[in-house]
Amino acid sequence: MAGLLFVIAILLVAAFANVLAPYPPDLTDNAVFLKPPAWQAGGSWAYPLGTDAIGRDMLSRLIFGARLSLLIGIAVVALAIVVGIALGLVAGFFRGVTEIAIMRLMDVILTLPSLLLAIVIVAILGPGLMNAMLAVAVVVLPHYVRITRAAVITETSKDYVTAARACGAGRLRLMLSEVLPNCAAPLIVQASLGVSTAILDAAALGFLGLGAQPPASEWGTMLADAREFVLRAWWVVTFPGLMILLTVLAFNLLGDGLRDALDPKLKR
Repeated sequence: MAGLLFVIAILLVAAFANVLAPYPPDLTDNAVFLKPPAWQAGGSWAYPLGTDAIGRDMLSRLIFGARLSLLIGIAVVALAIVVGIALGLVAGFFRGVTEIAIMRLMDVILTLPSLLLAIVIVAILGPGLMNAMLAVAVVVLPHYVRITRAAVITETSKDYVTAARACGAGRLRLMLSEVLPNCAAPLIVQASLGVSTAILDAAALGFLGLGAQPPASEWGTMLADAREFVLRAWWVVTFPGLMILLTVLAFNLLGDGLRDALDPKLKR
């Protein structure tokens, strides 16, 4: 429930960023370079969380960064789950050579370190937000394919599928109308966990300069911009890192809760 409440809160912050942010995220002020938070000596309540190296308000950038980071996480998971379900259904239903080809490709992707694979893909495609999202989607894709295939193989051996097949249901109807809805529970759990993975990987790419490019207010990019000021201005690295930590933790807690709620084996 704590994870769910935080996720709802961060979604509301992202949705109403234009209202909640006191300043535009890219507005600079030459008079307030690296101004500390309001509660620290030299700070001002005009900039509650301080400013960065070119005078941009940290609070406003964190609020708009929530919108961008959540957009990345949700878009990556949406792309991965659509492609993963399609490949998993095909592998689970057709079996044979088709299944072997799909699953061995997924195994190859899984053998590579996820962040390294994402870096290689972005290096080939070029740095940028869209390419970073595509790279992270490729990295998380095998999990959805494997979960869907395993669920399809389990469900196709059950009586209701046999009955539907005996009633003349075609393969497409069996895949989409009969089997897929009963595979939803593990996919929902994986999707909630996948959002946190996508946010973390996208932040890592942004930190390396391969994801969202300045002046975008993405949390990983904010960390990259603040590296040289770690010892002089602790707030420019602490607050973006803390937002990544709390958001990823919230989605992980939400995923664990959904697993407990949707797994019939854990219900009394």
